[in-house]
Amino acid sequence: MKIIHTSDWHLGHTLYNYDRTEEQLAMMLQIRNIIQEEQPDALLLCGDVYHTPTPSAAIQTMFTNAIVSFHEACPTMTIVITAGNHDSGSKHEIFRTPWRVMNVYMTGTVAQEGEWAKEHLIELEGKGFIIALPYQHERNMPQGIYQALLDEAANRNQGGLPIVMMAHTTVTGADFLGHSLGNDRSVGGIDSLDLHALGEGYDYLALGHIHHAQFIHGSSHRARYSGSPMAVSFDETYSHSVSIVEIATHGELPQVRTIDIINPHPLVTLPIDGWTDWETARQMLKRFPPDIPAYIRLNVEVDDFLPSSAQYDALHIAEGKECHFCHINARRKLAAKDSNHHQMTVAEFQAEKPIDIARRYAQDEGIAFDSDMEKLFNEALSGIGE
Repeated sequence: MKIIHTSDWHLGHTLYNYDRTEEQLAMMLQIRNIIQEEQPDALLLCGDVYHTPTPSAAIQTMFTNAIVSFHEACPTMTIVITAGNHDSGSKHEIFRTPWRVMNVYMTGTVAQEGEWAKEHLIELEGKGFIIALPYQHERNMPQGIYQALLDEAANRNQGGLPIVMMAHTTVTGADFLGHSLGNDRSVGGIDSLDLHALGEGYDYLALGHIHHAQFIHGSSHRARYSGSPMAVSFDETYSHSVSIVEIATHGELPQVRTIDIINPHPLVTLPIDGWTDWETARQMLKRFPPDIPAYIRLNVEVDDFLPSSAQYDALHIAEGKECHFCHINARRKLAAKDSNHHQMTVAEFQAEKPIDIARRYAQDEGIAFDSDMEKLFNEALSGIGE
């Protein structure tokens, strides 16, 4: 079975009041072209289709047109779309019956009791099984539903076909890079679940909610966030993609590759690495090429406060350029105690790169952080990531 795994489209999202429809259309066109090229058995969209529970009629029309174009690109493909925490689960299911004509399954809610398999277990004849579970607050999710559906799929799976499960949640141990409201216990308002709480018996767990594409540690490369195909914030400083997943038979490891989605209006932070003073950031914005469409954030470090005219000044500099100036991300210069140790707030700590924190620590302790030390540190960091 070959599937395209994607999630977290956040259609209707605006960035500092700038409309992003053009980018979202470009993203969906790229996915359509990938579908046409790959001819998958299924497309899985694992929640957060929209950015708000009440998207405009224009945004819903854009989504509908995209799904129809996906079907036309691969008429034999099954499309499964589950609701995320940004979506309205009940509205998600309004047109589920007519969608079935094009082999599209929309799942937005989970009943406390009933025939769960009828609503959430989809069989792709001769290809495999898909368990489609939308986001639902943990206290409203029926106890044992994950394993019950996996057991039912196993009972029906007489041909040794792949079993895939979809979920929109936070899994313990995930890397929440780019999520400003994220920690080990909760990301984006969803409390973490241990991986074992999602049951056993799937060949691939297609996850949504975290925007950084990644496998979950301890899943033997079976549980994965596809990540969002388009950045929602400046802190999502990584590539965005869709995942192509191929599973030969039940029990075999999935083979996963990614295809990058290119944003025609990238999110750019100046300076690209680190922070600078206001006048230097101002000059960087002046020198930014006038013909490059992008969103611009300035990382500025100040002794006390920004000049009161800084925001207006930056907007004025960007006039006539293709870029959109968005925001001055200001922080005060780090204060030092009598011992000259660096003091950092939690927000500043989360914003720093690990290598920079290591350099600060070495400086505080009087350790020479030379090229050999940096190489060893990066090797250790890479090992932890793997």
